[in-house]
Amino acid sequence: MEKPIIVQKKSLKLEMEPGTYFWCACGRSKKQPMCDGSHKGTHFRPEKVIISEKQVFPWCMCRHSEKGARCDSKHRDL
Repeated sequence: MEKPIIVQKKSLKLEMEPGTYFWCACGRSKKQPMCDGSHKGTHFRPEKVIISEKQVFPWCMCRHSEKGARCDSKHRDL
C-alpha cells in the first residue's frame, strides 16, 4: 500500500473563510494543503472539509493525523 508524502512535520495554520475545501490526502498536490488532482492513479482521495465559520484551521501536512485534515500533532512521533 502506498504511503502519503510528508510535506512537512508541522501543521499549516491558515485563516479560513467559511466554505467547502478538499484537503490533499496524498501529499502530491502543488497547491498544498488543498487537492489539485495529483492523486490520480493512486488509492488516495481528497478529504472534504466544511468550515462553517471563519477560523484558523490547523491543516495536517504530515498526512498521519488520526483526525484526517485537522492536525493532531502526530507529526511529533514521525
